Amino acid sequence: MDIEKFLEEKAPLIDKAIEKYIPRKFSKTSVLFKVNPPMYSYNLEPLNKAIAEPVWDMLDRGGKRWRPALFLLICEALGKTSDYCLDFSIIPEVIHNGTLVIDDIEDSSELRRGKPCTYKIFKTDIAVNAGNAMYYLPLLPLMAQKSKLTPEMQRDVYEVYVQEMINLSMGQAMDIAWHRGIANADALDEEDYLQMCAYKTGTLARMAAKMAAVLAGANQPLVEKLGRFAESIGVAFQMQDDVLDLTGVEFAKKKGGVGQDITEGKRTLMVIYTLKKANSADKKRLIEILNIHTSDQALRDEAISLMQKYNAIEHVKRTAVRIVEESWSEAEKLLPTPEAKEKLKAFAEFLIKRNK
Repeated sequence: MDIEKFLEEKAPLIDKAIEKYIPRKFSKTSVLFKVNPPMYSYNLEPLNKAIAEPVWDMLDRGGKRWRPALFLLICEALGKTSDYCLDFSIIPEVIHNGTLVIDDIEDSSELRRGKPCTYKIFKTDIAVNAGNAMYYLPLLPLMAQKSKLTPEMQRDVYEVYVQEMINLSMGQAMDIAWHRGIANADALDEEDYLQMCAYKTGTLARMAAKMAAVLAGANQPLVEKLGRFAESIGVAFQMQDDVLDLTGVEFAKKKGGVGQDITEGKRTLMVIYTLKKANSADKKRLIEILNIHTSDQALRDEAISLMQKYNAIEHVKRTAVRIVEESWSEAEKLLPTPEAKEKLKAFAEFLIKRNK
């Protein structure tokens, strides 16, 4: 299966589904007002200026749309058509983009996908509110189409949503506390990092898989196994992001240069591994560079050299492959057809081996 082609084919369909529920311009006939009509007036201008515009400014920047694509693949693997699942698949994607809007404020970032961050364009107050709105607006398909779903499906989907949104906040708290230096980040081990990633990056992949499985009528063991498999893809995706931040020139250019994670002082798995393996002088130097949050490319390159010295990048690549393989061995036993297994495995391999 050609995953890149699959993603390219699905992306415009997913964007069209997003636009159905979160239009580029709200009108009185928007789905939002059908499920939640206003009490007094339709004052559309502020909603368009302060929600629709910043939301679509972010969504139009692209992205792989791999979370909704995974959602659709799982539905298909479990015997449901794309038509049934497409509208629901927008949930993790819009939330993901909302987290990017908020993350950029928290990290004081300058660029996102090659453009100034949302808060740089629309100011912080609008960006915070729009980012938060993106956590809730994609639930509109569940409200608008609840007649398609059994009460048990509705209950289980909302429960998945609440669990994963809580996890998202836990992961972000860990990441911020470590790179801000308000929690001890220099004694972290691999399990600490993996838990942060499972919370932060794994959670929306897990949300996509579990929601898709629930809506496709899967039993609870399969819902959990597919959720775990998707979580491992999300964690591995984050690891590959971390690797590309240090090694992918084209990838890093969109973020403002190679080594942005070093500027932010992030404790990636490569940093954690290096701090465990390094001699005392190298360990001290790497911590110094991380703690000054430098934008100096020479210092960032020095930190990267220290990580390369201890083969941290290769270790992270191997770890990413291992965790996906382990979770896959559990999930594949419960999938109904060889074709479903082949597509999902190809999807995972594509995401963890990509170079952009």
